[in-house]
Amino acid sequence: MAAKPPTPSRSSSREEILDAAEEVFAARGYAGASMRAIADGAGVAQALLHYHFKTKEGLFEAMFLRRAGAINRIRIARLDAMLSRGRPSVEDIIEALLRPAVETGDAPMQGGARFAALILELSTADAAWQRDLMARAYDAMATRFIAALMTALPGLDRAGATWGYLFVVGAALTQMPSTGRAHRLSRGATEDADTDAMITRAIIFAAAGLRALAVPMPDHFES
Repeated sequence: MAAKPPTPSRSSSREEILDAAEEVFAARGYAGASMRAIADGAGVAQALLHYHFKTKEGLFEAMFLRRAGAINRIRIARLDAMLSRGRPSVEDIIEALLRPAVETGDAPMQGGARFAALILELSTADAAWQRDLMARAYDAMATRFIAALMTALPGLDRAGATWGYLFVVGAALTQMPSTGRAHRLSRGATEDADTDAMITRAIIFAAAGLRALAVPMPDHFES
């Protein structure tokens, strides 16, 4: 007979456990996070985490795939809607890629910034299971957006579209946490907590770069 799970408290839903896990992993990193800290954050017995997710790795994967899946479903829905109406612009494609990631969570920027920290850590991880997790979470979605960029810019080849996609995502991830640096460097002319200002400028910057990649590179730039 299978063991019964520990009796949860009223606030110990699976979603609340995953919420607590996201917060702890983002704050402490994978190595620094503990199952005890996550259980404390969710207000549950640590045994309940092991019952549902077996290991810390299993909990991290469930947490990461939940958030990535929610963001990607919005991205793909927006992309499909645009494609159904004809060939979308590069700007529209970039916005469909960026805005769901920035605005995810309980409040704009809050959840997105927290999750961005996890993506940045995972993207540079050495462990095979972490690289595999990134592939499972993002490769299918990324392939769709790369193809859309090539459709929007007929001169853009797959190599250019791939690098363009990676540059756009990488730049956006580093700007999502609200650090106050944009305010400081601009001498108060802008705020990094201003979601719309950040997205608008990111779209302009990224679209120009992608259009430049669609033009044959000078010989001295070619590998």
